[in-house]
Amino acid sequence: MIKIKLFCAAGFSTSLLADKMKKAADAKNIEVDVEACSQGQMADCLDDADVMLLGPQVAYTLPKSKEICAQKGVPVDVIPMADYGRMNGEKVLEFALNLLKK
Repeated sequence: MIKIKLFCAAGFSTSLLADKMKKAADAKNIEVDVEACSQGQMADCLDDADVMLLGPQVAYTLPKSKEICAQKGVPVDVIPMADYGRMNGEKVLEFALNLLKK
């Protein structure tokens, strides 16, 4: 199972996207656990994550997020704004899976 964590300012806006990502994964028979969290919780979520994604509204935290995630070798990046704005679960799932391949 692939564990994906989504981070935004409070974890609210990413919760809808997390649900859409789960549906997209189900349609492709991919086992994922997608969880929406507050950006301030990133260090606490590190141990049980395969990939971490930031909402565009917290993109400014990417340098610090990379430092945190480097401790455990967990990839992190900012969700493309267009996909986030459209709540495109399929595209964001693909984005997350591609980060794991790097």
